[in-house]
Amino acid sequence: MALLIEDELRASSSVIVSIDPGQIEAIADAMVRSLRAGGKIIFFGNGGSAADAMHLAAELAGRYLMERPALNGMALTSLSSITGIGNDYGYEKVFVRQLEACARPGDVAVGMSTSGSSKNVAIALSRAKELGLVTVSFTGSGGGIKDIVDHPLVIPTTSTPRVQEGYMCAGHIICGLVERAMFGRRAVFIDRDDTIVQDVPYCSRPEDLKLFPGVGSSIRRLNEAGYLAVLVTNQSGIGRGYFDEETLDRIHEKLKKDLAADGARLDAIYFCPHRPDEGCGCRKPATGMLERAVRELGIDLRSSYVVGNSENDVAMGRKAGCRCIQVTGDVDFNQAVRSILGE
Repeated sequence: MALLIEDELRASSSVIVSIDPGQIEAIADAMVRSLRAGGKIIFFGNGGSAADAMHLAAELAGRYLMERPALNGMALTSLSSITGIGNDYGYEKVFVRQLEACARPGDVAVGMSTSGSSKNVAIALSRAKELGLVTVSFTGSGGGIKDIVDHPLVIPTTSTPRVQEGYMCAGHIICGLVERAMFGRRAVFIDRDDTIVQDVPYCSRPEDLKLFPGVGSSIRRLNEAGYLAVLVTNQSGIGRGYFDEETLDRIHEKLKKDLAADGARLDAIYFCPHRPDEGCGCRKPATGMLERAVRELGIDLRSSYVVGNSENDVAMGRKAGCRCIQVTGDVDFNQAVRSILGE
């Protein structure tokens, strides 16, 4: 029994990791554009796909992860509508009739079909295009529905259970991207050493931490502009045994006190304590610190910045989809902040 379970888990995960991230991003972007323009997202499908349609619509209308206003998501799953339209016009029309009643140009129609060939889904998506909607399909690799829409999500298998599992994984990711794009917070991720403070190799004493001139005022201006100011710093001195986390906390308390003297604040501090040879997922240029900040602070990475002095800072930001400004001899932190603020 354990072997069967392990085989199923491997089969599911191998399909999920093969989904094209570009398709997920394109669908999320289309939904955001529609919602920002006052549109809505309309999901529909048969059987298990009908349940998936209701689930994803509820994630938008209710919430996915963030506390935020409702988003206009709906599913064409009314039992009375489906049975009434099916009785009067035939089952092929159960979605298109509902779509004609509620859809407006600019809405997004999401047709879901594990086979990729459900006729009533194909008819509704074709009509949605005529009505000026943006069309999206969730299908397996079979069938022709994926070829008639603006944005296909193709789960690379023809196995119905695997397709449905892929739907929900991709659908959840899309909901998260939409949620953060609509209501996520903007942040500036700030490197520490040689970016906002003088570099003291493996700094282990609070009194050795010295802000560069103007940094406090610049961070205060980010605070006032609505950006979260988030410190992200590699601190391998902990892993090397040069100092401990309590010492680092004291150093950062000194940093926060110095910033507060200029009316500035850091909204969060994340650090990586590991040595380079430990292969962790948080040491820059890895994105672990940014990922944690996104989860804990509700940050939209695409409207956020990374400011740091090293190539690792820039590489981390680019991997995460942030805009990046590298502090160099020609551009200091204060100039980077002025650029962020459009000055």
